[in-house]
Amino acid sequence: MQRFAGQTFIITGGARGIGFAIAERLFSEGATHGALFDINEADLKAAVEAFAKKGFKASYQVADVTDFASVKAGVDAVVAATGRVDVLVQAAGVTGKTNIKTHEVETDNFDMVMAINTKGVFHGCKAVLPYMLEKDYGRIVIIASVSGKDGNAGMLAYSTSKAAVIGLTKVIGKEYAETGITVNCIAPAVVRTAMVDALPDTQVKYMTDKIPMKRCGTTDEMAGLASFIASPECSFTTAFCFDATGGRSTY
Repeated sequence: MQRFAGQTFIITGGARGIGFAIAERLFSEGATHGALFDINEADLKAAVEAFAKKGFKASYQVADVTDFASVKAGVDAVVAATGRVDVLVQAAGVTGKTNIKTHEVETDNFDMVMAINTKGVFHGCKAVLPYMLEKDYGRIVIIASVSGKDGNAGMLAYSTSKAAVIGLTKVIGKEYAETGITVNCIAPAVVRTAMVDALPDTQVKYMTDKIPMKRCGTTDEMAGLASFIASPECSFTTAFCFDATGGRSTY
């Protein structure tokens, strides 16, 4: 399939994990140019080199999603170079400290998680929407989490931030529902990434025990779902929250 032929995409958190897998999928389906946003330049360079070896034209922007000026500068640079931004995937995120109860949560850690996971999503949307409105077309896909719907014990900051992301997605989806822009989020349960590998085993077990298939999802599964939502053929809007829980997706 060449669903993204001629298109340009931006992926925050695109240097690794789910973001990297989605970038690879969009490239494989014909995207002309992809821009990876991340705060770690070494990871970005490695990702761009990996894509170049496969014949994919990727660029990168070192961007701090908690800083709107940084995100906007990156988006402006991509549009200046390519003339467009058709797809925004927001996969940048952190878990913060986990496997602790609410009275043990440090305020600074809570604020950091909210700034990256929630404010960062707002910044990305705010930066790309004016360009998408100019062309009356755009696809925004946000990586939320089942923990934002259900609440995971031991993950107060993360669950709160992802609940806010789901609410944010619904608002933006409704605001632009009568344009050619769609806004949706994916709510994975547990996906095997470096971020999940860094969690305590007890926290991962708590989460996977709630999944019907009792397993982690894969980045390839998330990439397949994201590519469908980001495709021109998908007209879902008003913020469908795709609940991807261990091989079972409902919406």
